[in-house]
This record gives sequence, C-alpha cells and structure tokens, in this order.
Amino acid sequence: MPEAVNGTTTIHYDTKGDRENPSILLIMGYTEPMTSFRDGFCQLLVDAGYHVIRFDNRDVGLTSKTQGDPPDLQAVITAVMTGQTLPKIPYTIEDMASDAFAVLDAAGVSSAHIVGVSMGGNIAQTMAITNPRRVASMISIMSTTGAPGVGIATPEVGASLKSPLGIETKEEAVECSLHNYRLFAGPLFDEEAHKNLAASNYERNWNPLVTVFQLAAMLAGPDRTDDLQSIEVPTLVIHGAKDTLVQVDGGKATSAAIKNSRLVIFDEMGHEMPEILWCDITTEILNHVQASERA
Repeated sequence: MPEAVNGTTTIHYDTKGDRENPSILLIMGYTEPMTSFRDGFCQLLVDAGYHVIRFDNRDVGLTSKTQGDPPDLQAVITAVMTGQTLPKIPYTIEDMASDAFAVLDAAGVSSAHIVGVSMGGNIAQTMAITNPRRVASMISIMSTTGAPGVGIATPEVGASLKSPLGIETKEEAVECSLHNYRLFAGPLFDEEAHKNLAASNYERNWNPLVTVFQLAAMLAGPDRTDDLQSIEVPTLVIHGAKDTLVQVDGGKATSAAIKNSRLVIFDEMGHEMPEILWCDITTEILNHVQASERA
C-alpha cells in the first residue's frame, strides 16, 4: 500500500479512480481511520469523475504511532483555560495539515479539493490558511473555528462520553464506540452498520492512545476565526442540526468567518455521515467542486 513521509511520520493512504481526474482529498476526524470514509461514499465521488485520496491520520490505523509518553491532558486543559503557556505536546493540527500535504506530494497531486470531517475540518481549514495554492476548494463538515465556547458538545454528551483507555478486547472497543455514537450521531444512526465499521476499524491496528495525542493537538490549537477571514478558496460548510458533539453553531461560525462560503445544514444529521445521506452530501460536495472548477 502507498505511504507518504513527513519527518518521522509515515502516513498510510490509498487512492480510488483515475489519477488524471481532479483530486479530492478526504481527511477523517478525531480517532477515526480513513476507512470511516466508507468505500460506497468514496465510490460516489469516483463515479462522478474524481480521483479520491484518503489517509490515516497520525496514531490511527496503519499510519505510524507517536513514540513516548502521551501528554498530560489536564495540564493542557488548565493552560488553555487560564491562558498560561501550554506544556509541550507531541504534535499540532498544523503538523497534521503538513501530513496531508505530504500525502498530496506522494500521490503526485499539486492541488486538490479538500474535504475535512470534524477534526479533519480543522485540518482542512489550516491547509487553506497556510498553503491556499494547493487547495482548489475546501469543504468543512461538522467542524468549528477553534473559538472558545463555539461548536462544543452539549453538557449531557460531554459528561457521558466513554474513553477507550484501558480497553483490551475488540468487543469492548466496539461497545465503547457504539455508546459514544449513540450520544451524538443523531436520529439517522445505523447501529448495525456502525458495529461492523467499528469492528473493522479495530482490526486495522487499533490504538487507544490516539484519544490523548489527538485531543491534545486540538486543545492546543488556536482560534482560527481571524485567519479564516483570509481564506479566498471556494468553501462549503456542512453541518447537522442534530449534532450534539460539535454543535451547529460551530458550522455557522465557520461559514460566517469565510467570505462567500456556503452553509448547508441537514436537519436530521448528527455528528456522523449516515449512509442514508451519502447521496445528498456527495451531491453538495460535487456541486461545490464543479462550480469552483468553472469559476
């Protein structure tokens, strides 16, 4: 399988479709491997004439794992809340954006339409801020700006999430994932489909420490609101009205910060992309990227 290298990080990725076609880079969210962009979702984009690239973020799936002890999350949280100097963390969202550019390099792609989901939206936004010439257009899905108090979980969800730390078996890991998704996935959540996905993802080198490393990177990230105002690449923002993990004000704030962006809210969508909405979501993505190519 193809790999990209960024410093000491080796990034696993795959591609679908004709590489001569325009490319769409898919960036998955917090703790999820690239396979959470399921094959059927990717195929809808391929069938529309696109070259699709997806990859495992750091500490997920077949991408290399961070060595050494995980960061002290409580120290990071305290520093963020009090405005103190952040403790050293292994990597940042900017580093993860650099990983995504390394994947484009390895795939021989100079620029791509960037689709980021949840934390992947943070990464996509950072790519558009730091290196817009490589971003043909951006689609930020169920993400937020990094502004304090915006796009955060409801108190009920925040208090009820389970950590996979200490879990040892596939069955326990799958049940933990099901528990969390029941809290925030919304009314269209397909438990059986997610159970199968979570089991498959576990078998792709499951790493519970990813929860600590990636959360530290997100917590240490800046408020991007001002920088988002500099984005000129065509931007689509998608969010679910029923999202209780990254509430819909996160999507609204993202769209408000990026001039000429378009906001699409799906009334029955929570914090996942259910199969029943794949055609609707990919239609919005395809309409957006095709309009950007005509501009």
